[in-house]
Amino acid sequence: MPDADSNNGPAVGEDAVTADVIVVGAGLSGLVTATQLTAAGKRVIVVDQEPARSLGGQAWWSFGGLFLVGSPEQRRVGVHDDADLALSDWLGSARFAAGADRGEGPDRHGYAWAEGFVDFAAGELRPWLHAMGVRWFPLVQWAERGGYPVTGLPSASPDTEHGNSVPRFHVTWGTGPGLLEPFVRAAREAARAGLLHLRFRHRVVEVLRSGDAVTGVRAEILTDDDAPAAAPFSGRGTPSSREVTGEVELRAQAVVVASGGIGANHDLARARWPREAGRLPDRMLSGVPDSTDGLMLGVAGEAGAALVHEDRMWHYPEGIANHSPVWTDHGIRILPGPSSLWLDADGGRLPAPLYPGFDALGALRHITSRGDDHSWFVLNKTIMEKEFALSGSEQNPDLTGKSVPQLIERVRGRSVPVRTFARRSPEFVWGTTPAELAAGMNALVDGTPGSKGHIDADALAAMVAARDAQVLSGLGKDPQVVATRAARSFWVDRRIRVAPPRALTDPADGPMLAVRLSVLTRKTLGGLWCDASGRVLDASGEVIEGLWAVGEAAGFGGGGVHGHRALEGTFLGGCLFTGRTTGRAVAGQLT
Repeated sequence: MPDADSNNGPAVGEDAVTADVIVVGAGLSGLVTATQLTAAGKRVIVVDQEPARSLGGQAWWSFGGLFLVGSPEQRRVGVHDDADLALSDWLGSARFAAGADRGEGPDRHGYAWAEGFVDFAAGELRPWLHAMGVRWFPLVQWAERGGYPVTGLPSASPDTEHGNSVPRFHVTWGTGPGLLEPFVRAAREAARAGLLHLRFRHRVVEVLRSGDAVTGVRAEILTDDDAPAAAPFSGRGTPSSREVTGEVELRAQAVVVASGGIGANHDLARARWPREAGRLPDRMLSGVPDSTDGLMLGVAGEAGAALVHEDRMWHYPEGIANHSPVWTDHGIRILPGPSSLWLDADGGRLPAPLYPGFDALGALRHITSRGDDHSWFVLNKTIMEKEFALSGSEQNPDLTGKSVPQLIERVRGRSVPVRTFARRSPEFVWGTTPAELAAGMNALVDGTPGSKGHIDADALAAMVAARDAQVLSGLGKDPQVVATRAARSFWVDRRIRVAPPRALTDPADGPMLAVRLSVLTRKTLGGLWCDASGRVLDASGEVIEGLWAVGEAAGFGGGGVHGHRALEGTFLGGCLFTGRTTGRAVAGQLT
């Protein structure tokens, strides 16, 4: 970006304080919205409270996973998928309130966005991105498998029919940075053409209104905050100063909120967590930078915007503390294969089908209902090397750096980031026997203030022996053993994601390993209530003229496109879909 658009200095000239549209947030959804508008010839100001180094927001740190339906990548690995099956899976997972399909109730807009997104994922999404140079890792992954009964009928159970029937998780070649690149490039081109002004270190504290219409924003100007020269990733994502040096009012015909959710605000997440699911623990990790604070949602609320489904969140139970943190309480998610035993804090197995990779939210709610602050994967070295992947662009240098030699090492089960974590993280506990493993697990918990739980060595040994007997039988009736055997029927899983069926105690695969898992905050599924084009609504369902929302701030569409559960690959996709749809809608309404 030109220097004049990349600082926190005072706005100079009429173009710097007025525009056709103000976009609040320079993450993926904000950039997509802004570039859709500039492509239509509209003048746009994008404001963001973070420094220029964090352009792209959370998406830069992501694995780059996209939910695509009926793709060439699916067909190449023998997966048969279509929009009808995908929508069935989506609705079975979302469990929208009754009447949503008839345009009634608080979920009606989320339902409409869900239908639109599935059509987009089965249609225009891939060719649109492909035309901009985006490509994908050819081996499609199977996330959120579910494992609950499929009836095709409405059910009182929130679990029935949850999950992806087929693999749909497409990893972008280049991960999050690769997905961002065409939109950053388009923004740079728009800036050179004088259509886009990007103003960093501007924190919006008020949405301005004249009568019934939104006319702009008031923003505090924050102090310059240069990252230390030695900061990793050039200081991207590091906490920045909140010292205020000035204030400015910016005017426009429309304001689009693209500020993200509340994932870094643990107090707010705890306050909104549904009571029937227990309580989020005091000790948690953050999967998003500190700037994901939910501030702008409150500012929009003060301007009359309705916030809906605030108790719907998508946090992960499989978090481990980053050995080289960038932001506060920085955590990484383990993306597991299905073979590890998943135990609660006292060593009990999580109930079926809460196996690794099957139902993240169901596992989390089980853990919080017990009042635990952690759970455990129990496995061995071979399973770790075959089945563990780590979330995030920085944890996947092969995919992020588009390195084929490194990727070959991953396929061979020699992922360097996983091995580095295993070596450097105290959350990885090793043992040659279940008794030795239990002693190490208890020592780790005892050394963590406020943490509770105890693993009985004899009970762990008996559980491991029973599991191994089921696996070595060649068939086995244990539901997890059956599910793991079914996973091997998918060619990609058999090749790169599921370990051979052997005993945990087999010395050739050892030593044994237990990994302590913590709650990792991530996504907000609720948000600003919006209609089918992204116009923000008030509590009575009336449009607030001139106010729009996209991305996570809009619950990825309509205030909650996912309902109660997500299917993975749909968060980045939701940012793309809402930014594209709403950007075009705003452009069409401007005078």
